[in-house]
Amino acid sequence: MSITVEAIEPSARHELALADERVELSWNDLDPLLNRAANALRALGGNRVAVFAPNSAETVIAYVACLEAGISSVPVSFHLTPGEVAYILSDSGAGAVLVGPETAETGIAAAREAGIATVIGWRTEPREGLISWEEWLAAASDAAPPADIRPLPHLHYTSGTTGRPKATETPPSYFPPADSVAQFGEIMRARRTPSPGVAVGPLYHTGPLGMARNLFAGGSLVVMGHFDAEKLLANIERYRIKASVMVPTHFQRLLALPDEVRAKYDVSSMQRLAHTGAACPRAAKKAMIEWFGPVIVEAYGGTEAGSTTFITSPEWLERPGSVGKALPPFETVIVGEDGSELPSGEVGQIYFRDTTGRGIVYRNDPDKTAAAHISPGVFTLGEMGYVDAEGYLFITDRVSDMIVSGGVNIYPAEAEHVLLRHPEVEDVAIVGAPNSEMGEEAKALVVPRDSANPPSAEELNIFCRESLAGFKCPRSYEFVPDIGRNAMGKVNKRALRQRFWPSDRTIGG
Repeated sequence: MSITVEAIEPSARHELALADERVELSWNDLDPLLNRAANALRALGGNRVAVFAPNSAETVIAYVACLEAGISSVPVSFHLTPGEVAYILSDSGAGAVLVGPETAETGIAAAREAGIATVIGWRTEPREGLISWEEWLAAASDAAPPADIRPLPHLHYTSGTTGRPKATETPPSYFPPADSVAQFGEIMRARRTPSPGVAVGPLYHTGPLGMARNLFAGGSLVVMGHFDAEKLLANIERYRIKASVMVPTHFQRLLALPDEVRAKYDVSSMQRLAHTGAACPRAAKKAMIEWFGPVIVEAYGGTEAGSTTFITSPEWLERPGSVGKALPPFETVIVGEDGSELPSGEVGQIYFRDTTGRGIVYRNDPDKTAAAHISPGVFTLGEMGYVDAEGYLFITDRVSDMIVSGGVNIYPAEAEHVLLRHPEVEDVAIVGAPNSEMGEEAKALVVPRDSANPPSAEELNIFCRESLAGFKCPRSYEFVPDIGRNAMGKVNKRALRQRFWPSDRTIGG
């Protein structure tokens, strides 16, 4: 019996373990699938496999089977182009790619470019270069893999201002070190969130992916292929959902439902509704607390570090806008322009001191790792803020140019580099501008070569999407005579953003 199912009481193994829009699997159903997938993965050789597919039961099984097989999974956004995927495959050293029917064509092309021979797809039409997941599982043993295998963290890719994504392993706060899968299971079961849970965001993000580890720890999971606000409410009522992880855009879309639709569904089962990924408008968060009750919790952090601060509903209602107090092993440090530590109430750059000394680590990139630290173990996620007298953190602005749209990090440099290749573009700067649904959007300020006959926004958007995933491209375009580069060629993006944001703008306000 797999480590995942072994911890389930025999009398409960007929109950729901995993469901998506198509299937419902009990723990008894799931057990042989996990064993076959883990054994098949081990037979591939190597220690890293990319998962490039939208949310589904199979996607969850792939991630959990990698844990049981001692394989490091590489979550890859299913929005990426073949070239973008190929870079991640090559850089990660993945030995195989797992795809769904929606990503099979792109996955095969990317694997071919990266020199990877093994592409395995579920529910896919037979085609050259693709192994059937169903046949692959059927050929594997359903015996439990050894429990003494050492589990390996996921390898995540987070974009950087250079335009190339950087690799970072799941930090210890999310993926505690363990000598064996059996030991890892014990640790994770002690940390398990309420069950059943529902995954509404894409599993390639660290927050939703944590729910796959929750399944590994014995927590049943409903996974949604894409977010639909009313379907989510129906799932909460039907499955008596107790936990989820969302971003503020999900909150906005839930609150946008008509009152009569919201009133149709019973959400009283929810015990822990976490949000992360972006600043949440205060009015939206207050409305969600009023609707769901004081079960809303917020975690602030990053892929590289995990959650660095945390705040509950009662704490937030007393201190609207705060993202909470630092979580062990972290301590919040506010640093002034001269590098000195600032007292409470004063705004400066936010750093976190990792008392274990680890800090954050970018794989094979010591320069970027060093640049994130002000001293050993003391790192920044690139934002400004202050702590109050009780140690609660408030974020006021970003140091970097990163844009957070609907909980997704967008780094303008990638699209700027593409648009500068367009023959009719003289210069371009991309900044964050307000968007009522997504929080903010990427807006391109374009200096055309011929101001009397500029290219159309549609033409530029098509051009950008030929090289980048859609979410990385600007959502809107504006033609301007100049973007204000200085003698060193730098752009003051804060000044450019001021046209779009109130002068007293604060994140979460």
